[in-house]
Amino acid sequence: MPVDADRLVGLIRDGLPAGETIGVALSGGGDSTALLHLCLAAGFKVEAVTVDHALRAESATEAAAVAASCAAMGVRHEVRVWEHGAVKGNLLDAARRARMGLIADWARARGIGVVALGHTRDDVAETVLMGLARSAGLAGLSGMRPAWDEGSLRFFRPLLSAGRVELRNWLRTKGIAWIDDPTNDDIRFARIKARKALVALAPLGVTAERLAEIAGHLAQVQAALAVQVRAVAEARVAELAGALCIDRALWSEPAEMQRQVVIAGLGWLSGAAYTPRATEVARLIAAMAAGRDATLAGARARKGWLMREHRAVGAPVQVGALWDRRWRVKGPAGEVRALGAEGLRQVKDWRGTGLPREVLIVTPGVWRGEVLLAAPLAGLSGDWQAKLDRPFHLFGLVD
Repeated sequence: MPVDADRLVGLIRDGLPAGETIGVALSGGGDSTALLHLCLAAGFKVEAVTVDHALRAESATEAAAVAASCAAMGVRHEVRVWEHGAVKGNLLDAARRARMGLIADWARARGIGVVALGHTRDDVAETVLMGLARSAGLAGLSGMRPAWDEGSLRFFRPLLSAGRVELRNWLRTKGIAWIDDPTNDDIRFARIKARKALVALAPLGVTAERLAEIAGHLAQVQAALAVQVRAVAEARVAELAGALCIDRALWSEPAEMQRQVVIAGLGWLSGAAYTPRATEVARLIAAMAAGRDATLAGARARKGWLMREHRAVGAPVQVGALWDRRWRVKGPAGEVRALGAEGLRQVKDWRGTGLPREVLIVTPGVWRGEVLLAAPLAGLSGDWQAKLDRPFHLFGLVD
């Protein structure tokens, strides 16, 4: 297969902001290795980070080999290690979350505002197949975002229109080696099953290129729908104290509008990377429309409200750090954790807020041991202020 090197370099130049130091997430695999070398070929100043997931005995050696390769090219490089015990639940999802967190921490520490990831057209196709398997809607069938913001960082995927084989062929023409991770052949994982399925579907003409093209069409539909969904959300949903008060008129809107608003609410409340299964979302919507209590994906529906589920809130942090992926409390030192029923009992005038008890107990409280210092959303603020990291209407509906 001939390689159009100019096209690949052009994807990098067009897909990344000029004049920025690019942080490259470098696993050492073919995709990320090609990304690093293409960024250099495009004339960007780069730094690289490798996350050692510590899930295989060889991972530390492989990370050291990547570091040595970068040193030989004069590229500044760091290794960040995922320190973990036994990993429960979805291993790949947990590893992905840890990887993204460690990459973001590295970039912020280095003063880098742009991070490039090496996802390809094949990743898009696999994502579409996995979305089909879980009855996903538009968001799950529209491929992968080319760029997005996480606080002060902006992430880019400049190689989404390049194929995995194409990138490896380019590396071969340059005599550049890469590391093959045996995890990529482990069919216990859904993404690897999707990768194998693509091979089986190829004789029908269902290729990575075709699926990526379909995902692109659906992404355009998604963008058009987003305009309408935002208008409905602004008219029917009010964000109060980190919870969503939902007007009953929402349940008279078209079913897809209801679904998109509720999915956006779930994602905003929980920070989950993936949308729950369509059947579960439908169950939640039916319960909310009928006025019944229900829970899903770390959120709780009750009496016209969609709020954080108390048992799902994040671990305690110190004042100033991001709590429960959404809240940042500023003020004197203290520990931030959920206000809870015990904390609410210590706030005499909480009813004056007009907010339900269930909403307030999952808002941030500032504690010193078992002593409540502040409950900013419940009317006991003192010298502390609590602010959402991302208000709901800026969350990015239909993303």
